[in-house]
Amino acid sequence: MDLNLIKKLVKIFNSSDISELEVEKEGLRVKIGKQIEQVNIPSNTIVSAPTNSQPNVEGTKTETEYKKVEVSNSENLHEIHSPIVGTFYRSPSPDSDPYVKVGDSITKGSVLCIVEAMKLMNEIESDVNGKIVKIIVDDGNPVEYNQPLFLIETS
Repeated sequence: MDLNLIKKLVKIFNSSDISELEVEKEGLRVKIGKQIEQVNIPSNTIVSAPTNSQPNVEGTKTETEYKKVEVSNSENLHEIHSPIVGTFYRSPSPDSDPYVKVGDSITKGSVLCIVEAMKLMNEIESDVNGKIVKIIVDDGNPVEYNQPLFLIETS
């Protein structure tokens, strides 16, 4: 495999939303992956999607910047995380109302949003009772596995 081909693969990988790429040619295999570094963050801070993530061919961890949002009264706050990688949608279709809005009261099992993955629409449900305090991800944005989506004040 030619070094120029590997450079082209890395360039394509950098500009895409995929998190891992593996190519095998003539017995030589190249595997490229993005890793998100986990950072200890104070309990009154919400972490949203990384704003800068560069893949590294050597496979070492990359630096990630997080957008931080200060929240008061963090004792009874609960985050709902994405169980899969996909695209976040607040409503079942573009012309319908969102499932929930900030300030809405929800119960355990309430549908909060959809995460589309490989043309499948996956409903994300609440695992607690409470009130929506913040919707962390904008409609139509890509989300990663275990990325916070909602902040809920538990009741």
